[in-house]
Amino acid sequence: MINNLKLNSPLADRMRPKSLDEFVGQEHIIGEGKILRQAIEKGSLPSIIFWGPPGSGKTTLARIIAKMVSAEFVPLSAVTSGVKDIRRIVEQASNFKIQGRQTIVFIDEIHRFNKAQQDALLPHVENGTIVLIGATTENPSFEVISALLSRCRVFVLDKLTEEHIKVLVERALGDSENGVDGRVQIDGDALEFLCQMSDGDARVALNALEFATQGRKYTNGRRCIDTNIQGRRHSRMSPSENDVSFLVNKKLIEEALQKSLMYDKDGEEHYNLISALHKSMRGGDADAALYYLARMLEGGEDPLYIARRLIRFASEDIGIANSLALPQATAAYDACHYIGMPECSVNLAQAVVYMAKSKKSNVLYTAYGRAQKDVKDYGNLPVPLHIRNAPTKLMKDLGYGKDYKYSPEYDYKEDQEYLPDKLKERKYLR
Repeated sequence: MINNLKLNSPLADRMRPKSLDEFVGQEHIIGEGKILRQAIEKGSLPSIIFWGPPGSGKTTLARIIAKMVSAEFVPLSAVTSGVKDIRRIVEQASNFKIQGRQTIVFIDEIHRFNKAQQDALLPHVENGTIVLIGATTENPSFEVISALLSRCRVFVLDKLTEEHIKVLVERALGDSENGVDGRVQIDGDALEFLCQMSDGDARVALNALEFATQGRKYTNGRRCIDTNIQGRRHSRMSPSENDVSFLVNKKLIEEALQKSLMYDKDGEEHYNLISALHKSMRGGDADAALYYLARMLEGGEDPLYIARRLIRFASEDIGIANSLALPQATAAYDACHYIGMPECSVNLAQAVVYMAKSKKSNVLYTAYGRAQKDVKDYGNLPVPLHIRNAPTKLMKDLGYGKDYKYSPEYDYKEDQEYLPDKLKERKYLR
């Protein structure tokens, strides 16, 4: 029964590494002599938060650690678990602690735990009743409360490289017990494409490989027939008369990978990409700006959000160096509003390239920042009497508007102070 369950589980789960020696990637934190590996081998494990992209090995690493330190492994999902679950687990962990056994509580997507749930963990992490291992794709400094974060060591997991993915795919092809059928082969172009388009996500790569080989048919003899998902056939010469094999080609992988680009409109990647777009335009690199624009739009970003950022950029980074930048940006916003995606992508591309190639000046941005600081530092300073409005007799009697010099009568060269007394002759524009 257990074997059947194992065989029916996804390939990515069946191929999950069982030891650090089998684990692929993250050498910077679990390589020989690294501090985390030493802690695991000594059994002196701190509470940990693994921060890294999907498919980089966070869950697998937590399971391996629990096995190596002979701890009870209790997985929790931040999506479905609450404070009651935490209390129940802590009670069990307290009993295990009396018996001299350690409990590792693994919380996937810990960034989804609210403050009350995270607070409930604090005393038990503090007194060692549980060792917490949290996994998150989001920056923990934004998503995890500071009190809990200070009690954990944060380890950053990197996106897997194409070479890492290749190792995992070839391992799955060569594992007759847990991998795909040993008679399955993949051609070089398909393997390279799979490793590249998986975007460092081992789960995506293995799931695509598994899907590409579903419903396969084998043929004996000199010619091996590969039938893809849409029924088209490709023949190739097999290396042996007695080969029984199935060739996975690039077309199969393309169809199996049918997926959207990884893009979380509310997550860190959103802010990374808009920052990259802004800085590329600021630096005058129109090509890089177009690339990041395409990344956001193809990932499903709201074009009006990008257009609003361009309007801000037009004044913040270009300003008085080119007075046409702002109307260009607002025109792009109107175009996005009128026609939407995908048609408005070219309107945004026009505006992005214009901003990147335009002369730049941040004088307005910095000048406003200086004025803003004076407002915060000095509060509501009184407006000089001579430039106050005087619509009533009482106000005139109080001196409102007295001795005001009407600029046109002085050919706009009047000698007159406009700032409050405490800020006389202050210069914001430099």
